[in-house]
Amino acid sequence: MPTLNFTARGIATLKPPKTGRIEFWDKGMPGFGIRITSTGSRSWIVMYRFKGRKRRHTLGAFPAMTLADAYSKARTSLNEAVNGKDPAATKKAERIADTFGELADEYLTRHAMVKKKSWKGDERHLERDLLPFLKNQKANEISRRDIIKILDGIVERGAPIQANRVLALVRKIFNFAITRDIVEFNPCAVIPLPGKPQTRDRVLNAEEIQKVWLSAERDDSDVSSMIKLRLLTAQRGGEIETMAWDQINLNAAIWTIPAELAKNGLAHRVPLNKQALKILKSLDESRTDSPWVFPGRYDFTKHIENVQKAVQRIRTRKGFEVEFTGHDLRRTAASHMARMKVPRLVISKILNHVESGVTAVYDRHGYDDEKREALQMWGKYVDELVSKSNKVNKNG
Repeated sequence: MPTLNFTARGIATLKPPKTGRIEFWDKGMPGFGIRITSTGSRSWIVMYRFKGRKRRHTLGAFPAMTLADAYSKARTSLNEAVNGKDPAATKKAERIADTFGELADEYLTRHAMVKKKSWKGDERHLERDLLPFLKNQKANEISRRDIIKILDGIVERGAPIQANRVLALVRKIFNFAITRDIVEFNPCAVIPLPGKPQTRDRVLNAEEIQKVWLSAERDDSDVSSMIKLRLLTAQRGGEIETMAWDQINLNAAIWTIPAELAKNGLAHRVPLNKQALKILKSLDESRTDSPWVFPGRYDFTKHIENVQKAVQRIRTRKGFEVEFTGHDLRRTAASHMARMKVPRLVISKILNHVESGVTAVYDRHGYDDEKREALQMWGKYVDELVSKSNKVNKNG
């Protein structure tokens, strides 16, 4: 976590992040910090432990609350925590969120960050589509019409599926508020989906696989290796981002995704084909002290996040343009393995899909050998495609 000596002028000149939010902590008072969002808003915060759990408590907004006042409030809150009291418990917003901004912050802190691996997505939707319109509005006064106007605006800018996601999020936030006696009514009730749900079935063909790989090779960021590993292992993007060195056995060529990091909550052993192993060995040779295979650019104690710009750069590189999403790479690997006559059950095991029924209870076979054979076949196919394309480019 970045730390610095707080001054009013220094706080005012700190640059906001391009997306999401960032927290800076005071060197002089541990646990006292400032949170800055991509919209430029600044809020004083304290971080403390209560009953063994780490908590954050918002003190007020800068510059409305001065540095001196924030210091005073932070000192009081931290002293309460030391004496066994929860400083946040005395805040009115714990019972009644005066504004949607406070409600959104409580939802992120107490629900999304605790229960959702994808909470960053909720934060992005809030920052872009909800807080600019609702932040200072009384939470219990937000109407159905207010929500519909926001959704209509998203649809009008050509993003109907995004509107669906925003509706799902704001509905979830108000349901959370109801369970905590913050509001009594969910304004999203009976609002239909603004956009027609779409089932994506995009599978890259051989030429597109070549272009994606070659474009990634021309990128000097860690995202290049991430894209290749997503394609070669057929694993989820979040699992690639949180890949840690203690999960990987290079000698046995096995990557073990722990249950707490897998989307379905099930631990998963991923055999590493020769091509994936080559990438990881190269990364191992240049690794830092970070526990993560893909550490953050500015903070090695955290894993990489917010890779959208790098992915877009790979998508649109001149001469290698291919429209794809990260999940398309996973679907592409699965579909091509099916074309290679890999049994569906083995593909399902590679994808770590949840099984149901009696078979799921009694079938405890790990399928490591079958998964390894299938992934080796798939890696060899990708390798041959890339080699063939390189020879054509060299001769051409």
